Amino acid sequence: MWTQDYDPAGSWPTSTLLAALPILTLMGLLISGRVAAWKAAAAALLVALATAVLGFGMPWRMATAAAGSGAAFGLIRVVYLVVAAMFLYDLAVATGRFEAMKASIARLSPDRRIQAVLVTFCFGGFLEGCAGFGAPVAITSAFLVGLGFRPLQAATLALAADTACVPWGSVGIPLTTLGAVSGMDVQALSVATARILYPTTLFTPFGLAAIVAGPRRALGAWPPLLAVGLTYATVQLLWARYLNVELVSIASAILSLVAAVLVLRAWRPAQAWRFEGEDGDLGEPDAAPKAAPRPREIARAWLPFALLTVTVFAWATPAVKARLDAWGTWKAEVSALHKQVARGEAVTGRPTPTAADLEPAVIDLAPLSAVGTAVLLAAVATGLLAGTPPAEMGRIFLGSLRRMATAAVAILCMLALGFVTRYSGMDAVLGLAFTRTGAALYPAFGTWLGWLGTALTGSITSSNVLFGNLQRITATKLGLSPVLMGAANTAGGAMGKMIAAASIVVAAAATGEGGREGEVLRASLRHSLAMVACVATVVWLAARFAASMG
Repeated sequence: MWTQDYDPAGSWPTSTLLAALPILTLMGLLISGRVAAWKAAAAALLVALATAVLGFGMPWRMATAAAGSGAAFGLIRVVYLVVAAMFLYDLAVATGRFEAMKASIARLSPDRRIQAVLVTFCFGGFLEGCAGFGAPVAITSAFLVGLGFRPLQAATLALAADTACVPWGSVGIPLTTLGAVSGMDVQALSVATARILYPTTLFTPFGLAAIVAGPRRALGAWPPLLAVGLTYATVQLLWARYLNVELVSIASAILSLVAAVLVLRAWRPAQAWRFEGEDGDLGEPDAAPKAAPRPREIARAWLPFALLTVTVFAWATPAVKARLDAWGTWKAEVSALHKQVARGEAVTGRPTPTAADLEPAVIDLAPLSAVGTAVLLAAVATGLLAGTPPAEMGRIFLGSLRRMATAAVAILCMLALGFVTRYSGMDAVLGLAFTRTGAALYPAFGTWLGWLGTALTGSITSSNVLFGNLQRITATKLGLSPVLMGAANTAGGAMGKMIAAASIVVAAAATGEGGREGEVLRASLRHSLAMVACVATVVWLAARFAASMG
């Protein structure tokens, strides 16, 4: 058994810098724009392995086993899902359904500010609630490009919108996981998270419109933007408080879209905002398209995503999942790693490691019950109902696979890196550095810790696994609300999703901007920093003045 060392250099600042080397390498190479994303990820993985073995004293067999476990996790949980999501989108395009989808969006409003919010915030929030793990970013960014948005702008919008919905993504997995690892009540965590995110959620539609047209012009579409933000934030809070965790994002997205439709029936901007060079640019009164799609055409156009809803909900049903797991599941303990790594006292609160402090390492391949299979089934059903020959569907699938190939390599390397930092204790070292700020500042810095966790791992669920219990222990020691800080970890993590390297790679690949990941990251970083700063301020104020939030 090997116990994690949280101060290998004998000086916490030096140890913190050492632990940050892999992520600094990855971000530095991506931001430079001179290295392809998959090469940057591979280089950062090598740095992580060297740091784990040479800097933290982790046995090399454990380090390589951790990397392999991360790649296996990424293959089924992320790559499979993203490729299936792109296949669904590409089938919608190939079968002609996408044209009717575009027409239905334009029918609601040809204003580009409003279109961006409807696609990324409402539709994207729905996709996050159903599938998560990169699917919303992939589909909505490609959707915007199809609508005529510039690829870089489409990627930035999709990433910035995929924030407030993330804590309840994949039918609530991030929060249920946090409850499991920390022992805190899941509904209490959900309510606290919704309260923390309320201001950010309320104003996110305005932020998205500002990305499209600038801050001043964003206000020209304030009625539907306010309706979407207010409805989403309020439903999110009320659903979390009175109903369940699993459907928060799905219900909020659907009802906010309904609110937008109702407002747009009664109000249209005096000046529709369109891109330079488009008909009616920046001054022509907003008018609905002349040839409006019929209701039956609209229903057929959106059938792929109606099927997606059905399959994802079915896959989330415990009985269905159990049956699928019984038919096709392969589990194997990673002998060099499983229960061989012990977390230290600084993280667990116990001077001597117990069985609960030993890190499990099990490769769990359950392709039938994976969300990617639900998405793939929806795609195949879409093709069959459209009369697409199987050979043609196979050709489209191979095209989707080729489109995401280099992104898949980058994602696998990044998740391998994340697992190495987790099992070596590097992520805990970074987290512990935040806990040194004291009770007065920790509520804000604890929020940044969640942001860092998601940026490092690419997953808010992983961030909650890494830091959820640490937040509880630190909050108890400092006399803060553990529930508030657990929720802060989740809310902060939601703001880190948009700059997670895996998210950046998916957005770039889906918009055809592979090789420009650095530009996507630079464009997203300022939005992420601004949003997490707002969330951290809310948490700090709540810790001081609103004990009821915890």
